[in-house]
Order: sequence, then C-alpha cells, then structure tokens
Amino acid sequence: MTPARLHDDQIEIDIDLVRRLVDTQFPQWRDALLTPVESSGTVNALYRLGGELVVRLPLATWGAEAVEREQEWLPRLSPLLPVEIPRLFGRGQPDLGYPCPWSVFGWIEGSHPRPDRLSSSDALADDLASLIRALHQIELPDAPEAYRGPVSEVDRTVRRCIAEVAEEFDPGQLTKAWEISVHAPEWEGPPLWAHSDLLASNLLIREGRLAAVIDFGTAGVGDPACDLMVAWNVLRAPARPSFRETVGLDHATWLRGRGWALAQAVIALPYYRETNPGMTRAARHAISQVLADVGGGGRLS
Repeated sequence: MTPARLHDDQIEIDIDLVRRLVDTQFPQWRDALLTPVESSGTVNALYRLGGELVVRLPLATWGAEAVEREQEWLPRLSPLLPVEIPRLFGRGQPDLGYPCPWSVFGWIEGSHPRPDRLSSSDALADDLASLIRALHQIELPDAPEAYRGPVSEVDRTVRRCIAEVAEEFDPGQLTKAWEISVHAPEWEGPPLWAHSDLLASNLLIREGRLAAVIDFGTAGVGDPACDLMVAWNVLRAPARPSFRETVGLDHATWLRGRGWALAQAVIALPYYRETNPGMTRAARHAISQVLADVGGGGRLS
C-alpha cells in the first residue's frame, strides 16, 4: 500500500522501502510486523510496527523540519502536559534513496473525534481547555516559534481560497467572518506555547475523553489564538462557552482563533477536495460552524 498522492512534490513511499529502512537502521525490530495505517493526515505516512510502535515518515522534504522539532521537543513537553503525547523510540536517518529524517514512536490507542458522532462534547471541551492552559504554563528555554503566528499572515491566501470554495459557501459571508478576525487586535502578551495544529486528526479520544495529542511538528511559542480553532473544528456549539471560559483568553484572541479555524479550513478544502475525504469533511464542518457562529448560515444549496 502506497500513501495517497496529496502533494505535487510528494516522495514515493511504500511498505518495501519502509521495511528496508527499519531493518537497516533498527535491526532489533527486523521481525516486527509492518502494516500501513490509513490516515487523513497530510504530512506523514504511517506504518504500524508490531503492536507497540508506529513509523512516521514525511511525505515531502518540507516535512523534515517538523520531524526534527518533534524529536527535540516531545521528550521535554511530555512531563508537562495532562494527556499522553507520542514517546520517541527511534530517530531514523535519510537512507536508501529516502531523503528525510523519520521517527519511530510508541503506538497510542484511540480514535479521532467526529463532531457528528460525539454524543456530547462537554467533557472533551474541558479536556482540551486543560491542555491549552497547561501549554500556556510551560517555560522552556530556546523554544521555537509556533507554525501559526498572527492570523493576518494568511490574509491574502484566505481571500483567494474564499473564491475557490464559492460554489459551496457564500463568499460574502465568508469574507464577513474573515474580516472580523483578521482585523481583531493582535496579541500583546508574552509568547505562549501552542500545539498550533489542533485538528481532529491530531487528537485521540477514548470514551469521549481526550486521551492523547499527536503530531507536534508545528508546536512552539507565539500568539495562543491558533489553538482555539479546535472550538470550531471539533467542538459543538453548546460546549464552546465553557471551553472559552476555562481557557481564559480575551475576546480579541477568541476572534483570532475563530479566524484560524476558518483559515485552515478554507485553505484545506480546495487543496484536498479530490484527494483527502477526511480532511475535506472536517474543513466543511469547521466552515459551517464559523459561519453559524458569526450569524450567517453561508452554505449554498
């Protein structure tokens, strides 16, 4: 099984290559069964290694920096967070024609949350708010910048993508929602730690509670608004007020967070429309939630 082609510059990865990489660099796992993992993720290919491990390899060379960031920071962040995060077991090196560093992590059981299948998101909202508050308390030297910074940095891209989804969503309503966020006052506090990519595909739940957070390749310090996008891409509307109160950030940050939810979704939808059903389903949900929050349905019939 070869990962679906999501990017024009995607590296060719198949199970034979991964088997040879593992056997060459980690002979202790030579006899462990290797099986591909279906995922709606867009940066890494995943292969289960035995029952306890998973191999993650960047799909393109631009994913290499995220690998190095995870390998450096996950061991430091793990004891400071209230939920499980990936445990690093192996640092793979470029080899056999594969050009990137890669990782072997411990496998974490759980499922990704589906907003349309959650009986209630109140408990999950509390867990997510606690995670974000814990991130804000972290003080580690030499922290990298978070992948997502000021929401204004994607203004031009978002406006272009609004036109690209105009057959599905009212561009006037999308622009109205976006301008509320992009013109909100900027963050004036100290840089705070953020995961920076709190999508459903990076969350694992068990029995409705947050069990783990994965994929820390975008994590770093900056404007904490980016992590608030989870309020619209995962949580249901009734759970947002308590989530917002527990997180404790100001109104302008809330508006920028909603902008990041819209930006991520409106950029992802046209890019992955033909290649990644899970990502596009999540993007449509987030856009609909943002528009309903602003006060316009926005969905075209």
